[in-house]
Amino acid sequence: MPLLKRKPFPLAESPKDLEPRELVYQVRFTKEIFRDYHEYLNRINSYRQRVWMCRVTGKTNLTYEEALVSEKRATEKVQQFPTEVVVPALRIIQYSMLSLKDLADTIAAKLQDCLFVGDELSGRKDDGVYACKILKVLEENDTIRYEVAWVDRNKKVVETSILNGEDLVKKKQPFSRNNLKSFIRESTYRSSPWVLHDKLARKYGISTDLPMELRGQFSFQDGLIICNKKRKKNGEDKNINGEVKHGLQKSKRKKVDVSTSVVTEDNEYKEEPVKYPIDDLLVKPGADDPVFTDRPSLSRDFNVPMECVGDLLMVWDFCSSFGRLLHLLPYSLENFESAICHKEGNVILLVETHAALLRLLIKDDGKYFLALQKRQRKLKITLVTWTEYLCDFLEMINIPDLCNYTSTVKRGHYGLLDVHAKLGIFLELVNHALGTDTFREKLDEIIEQRQALGATRRGEALEEARKKREEKEQLKAKSDANGVIDLKNAGIVSSNGYHIRQNGDKVEKKNCEANSSEEDHSSGKSSESNHLDTSSKMAKKDGIDVKIPIENDEDSSIKKSVKQWRDDKKETTVGRNKEQRKEYYEREMEKRFIRTNPLGRDRNYNRYWWFRRDGRIFVESSDSKQWGYYSSKEELDALMGSLNCKGERERALKRQLEKFYARISSEFEKKTKGLAHKVALEEAVLRRSTRVRAPPKENPANAFLRYVNKWKED
Repeated sequence: MPLLKRKPFPLAESPKDLEPRELVYQVRFTKEIFRDYHEYLNRINSYRQRVWMCRVTGKTNLTYEEALVSEKRATEKVQQFPTEVVVPALRIIQYSMLSLKDLADTIAAKLQDCLFVGDELSGRKDDGVYACKILKVLEENDTIRYEVAWVDRNKKVVETSILNGEDLVKKKQPFSRNNLKSFIRESTYRSSPWVLHDKLARKYGISTDLPMELRGQFSFQDGLIICNKKRKKNGEDKNINGEVKHGLQKSKRKKVDVSTSVVTEDNEYKEEPVKYPIDDLLVKPGADDPVFTDRPSLSRDFNVPMECVGDLLMVWDFCSSFGRLLHLLPYSLENFESAICHKEGNVILLVETHAALLRLLIKDDGKYFLALQKRQRKLKITLVTWTEYLCDFLEMINIPDLCNYTSTVKRGHYGLLDVHAKLGIFLELVNHALGTDTFREKLDEIIEQRQALGATRRGEALEEARKKREEKEQLKAKSDANGVIDLKNAGIVSSNGYHIRQNGDKVEKKNCEANSSEEDHSSGKSSESNHLDTSSKMAKKDGIDVKIPIENDEDSSIKKSVKQWRDDKKETTVGRNKEQRKEYYEREMEKRFIRTNPLGRDRNYNRYWWFRRDGRIFVESSDSKQWGYYSSKEELDALMGSLNCKGERERALKRQLEKFYARISSEFEKKTKGLAHKVALEEAVLRRSTRVRAPPKENPANAFLRYVNKWKED
């Protein structure tokens, strides 16, 4: 069984009072049975986390099911371990105190040097090397000789003879170090020392008696070996008088869950605050939690079967994103879905999509191109002959489930195929298109362009940061210089009432009149900042002392307002340019599309998808069997209000939704306005007078039938 934190994980017990017809929830790979759905869901989600460890191989970061598969495969390899070397290996393992790596190396070295009964190897005879098999090991006077049987190609014994060890050539060992490690783990139930399972030891006659050197340290209890060392209950060792001995005053901490509680020096449990974010399933309601909104219900009105929605989205997203490469004009998801479900005749939208993908395969000069050459097909696909090229493709890939539809397509009844068949053919076409050299070259070009854009953006950010640092340094130097110049050159009213004025080379101090008017006081106050700016500029420009006249309040206020207007305009321009550059880089990155990634996952591992050319947010269940979508701004707001940021997954999902909130909302509004416009047009047609002949009304549900590929190659 897989291990959790290197310890066995007990499975849930089945309810005892189950009735024959009672509906329950069962875990597929553990056969656990639950009555409560939430208990079942919590157990499933814990099994899907990558916290499990394979007991046989020691691999970590696995899901429970992956660990089960790993254990099964490793056990099969262990069972294929050569029987002739099992007993020697088990004897080395029993009660060994070596580490796993050292023990595996020791066994490998021992088995490499020794030969055992049943070994198949080669021996030298008559100046040649022939296949043989060891029958007996003969020990005579410290010399070891081997009785071997010479075998032919059919493994039949031809004759027997006795050879020395030098005449035998051993083959490469049929096991690796990893197989040895798995064999050791599978054969033992504990390490340090390694102890074999009782059944295994009795089967091969391995002694279970403790060696003399281990009898004082270990003993048997209930058939299992245990350590005799007693753990101290207290971290302090007291002497006879009850005083604490020096050197043992440090109390030991007990191992507890640090996310919930710790042990203080007085051995008392104290709650410790949880550091968020944590795994979503571990988040519990708190008093400081905001009021979460109810998550809106999903819309599931798809025309295709639920199990086909994922394939539908994948094919449509590929064809829409790489329309320029395929020379295929993009179309909406609704039109593609309607075309897939249409049963009457060949739909131009599907015909053009098939033809675009097949043309890409022809340009690649690969297997499909060679198959067409063998059939002497023309390399031009038309609306009449496209089914022939599609049948050639189905025969080339030779998938039984899809080849069954070849006869239907040849008869011209492609529309009668079910949705599973149509999407299955599209999936194979897309997979082969992804492997073409043309597509790979296009991807390499896009990746290089994205890297160049990223480097340019990072360079601008570094340059902007450098300029900010230089501006700070200049402002600091300027402020230091202003402090010296103001004392020497500027006429300032100081705090002690003295007026400092420059007259040639002399500095005079005059006491200011205490009864000066309110106007003079305001004039001197306003001129102070003006003198500071002017004196600093002139000093920086000429490097000499100049006489600075005092201006009146009106001129100073005008200059100050003009300067403030210029600064505000400069700041607005810089901010706007920065935002424009950011939007420009985002647009350019989106143009160079590589693949669509999910926005994130919620606490139940449901994935959220948003496609650039469709105004909906799709939700995929954790098992990819259920799909739904949100299509309004109100649903988006309710979804964001229901996410708990204390969980890791929902925190990341909410950040992504906030990042694309403006764009998703605008797409929702566009779609809503489009629907309202259609309704208004329909109502306008109905209100017309019966005496006026209205134009023929086009059904919007049949818009996919009017598709025209304007990007088609000539």
